[in-house]
Amino acid sequence: MAFHLFRRPDYRSDTTQFIDQLKADKPVLEAEQRQGRELLWDKQVSRNEQQDFQSGRVSQKPYVYQTLA
Repeated sequence: MAFHLFRRPDYRSDTTQFIDQLKADKPVLEAEQRQGRELLWDKQVSRNEQQDFQSGRVSQKPYVYQTLA
């Protein structure tokens, strides 16, 4: 590796340093985050349920703020 006379050390923001320290202090943090994500987002969707959902959709009016009066 070549020596660079004017090279600065790599910049690491305060936020990055905080997150790295948090992960070092609590190694199970990422696993807990994945578990939390699985509760809400990583779901298997049934095709029948998806079709029922799509068929129950009501089309939107061209101008949604138009009143009926």
